Amino acid sequence: MKVKSVDHFLVNPGWGKNLLFVKVTTDNGLVGWGECYTQSDRDKTIVVHIDHLSTYLIGRDPFEIKYFNQIVFDDYSSRRGSMEIYSALSGIEQALWDICGKATNQPVNKLLGGPCRGKLRVYANGWYAGSTKPEDYAEKAKLTIEKGFTALKFDPIPGPFRSAISSNNMKQSIETVRQVRNAVGDDVDLLIEVHRRFSPMTAIKFANEIEEFDIFWFEEPCPPEFLDNLSEIRSSINMPVVTGEALYTKNAYPEVFSKKCADIINPDVANTGGILELKEIGAMAEASQVAMSPHNYNSTTIALASTLHASITMPNFLITEYFMPFEDVGLVISDRPLIPVDGYITLNDSPGLGIALNEEKLNDYPYKEFKRSLPERNNEGFYGGAWPDNTGN
Repeated sequence: MKVKSVDHFLVNPGWGKNLLFVKVTTDNGLVGWGECYTQSDRDKTIVVHIDHLSTYLIGRDPFEIKYFNQIVFDDYSSRRGSMEIYSALSGIEQALWDICGKATNQPVNKLLGGPCRGKLRVYANGWYAGSTKPEDYAEKAKLTIEKGFTALKFDPIPGPFRSAISSNNMKQSIETVRQVRNAVGDDVDLLIEVHRRFSPMTAIKFANEIEEFDIFWFEEPCPPEFLDNLSEIRSSINMPVVTGEALYTKNAYPEVFSKKCADIINPDVANTGGILELKEIGAMAEASQVAMSPHNYNSTTIALASTLHASITMPNFLITEYFMPFEDVGLVISDRPLIPVDGYITLNDSPGLGIALNEEKLNDYPYKEFKRSLPERNNEGFYGGAWPDNTGN
């Protein structure tokens, strides 16, 4: 069995960014699906890498996943990777695992060592899209927990990503967290997203101000390149620190663990190298007593399934991400939707990833360019929008 073709599909879900799916077909007719991480205005650059990588994959044995990963790193990228390269590789790699599962008539997780639990907890994200005031967040939080979610992640900080923010923006951020906590009560976990914004001083101040609201975690308080800063923040606050979504492949993690930068890591299966790479990063974290909570700013279909198949094999798995604004399109384009029940998802035992996409339905959501509203120089220090400001409207 050899790889015969590699195809890609850019899909506009109507919000935030385009989704990017990969279809790998073998010479005996087996089809595997994968998904690449994307960002607004950076999706077509990933497509270019898929096209280039496909020329190196066609004619190869789809079971040789580890070797293909290595030649992409060593030979295609000349050991100089990027988010775009690893996103393209991740989508292809997931599709190869899907093929391997179908060829052996096994779900992917059983090829990775088998499940360590029966179901997997998920948190809701994206539920607050369009919120600009604390009251908006609070109202949408109540609507979200009515759907059964027991954990909510959100970025309460207005404005663009800057290392320091105004006193008014700090006060608004704190008030947003306060109102969400009051809206949902004490039994719902709140996961605070900072999006790599802050300097240590700003991050520590903000964390100390919101500590009283029983925060489940404090995610990416500063850029992950500044590991000493991240370690300083972790040692100065009283809540778990998360990093990982902007770290690609396992090569990025040894110092994260040795410098004790994080209690939890959140690599993304769609940009860190794929299912096997996520599994290997999880094993590294397990040996350092660090929890795994994979990031999933992707669809609720293929990347979520890939995340769940890897995660269910990890003893140190904690929780993963369910992006609500992509839910509706996911229900339409997939044959076996992954639907949370009371904040958990249970995988089926179907071969491969257990989910496939309908190509005719994909064509109903053609590519659309998402242009973000970037701040102007004269607005620096005053800009008051909320993330994301590219809601697709």
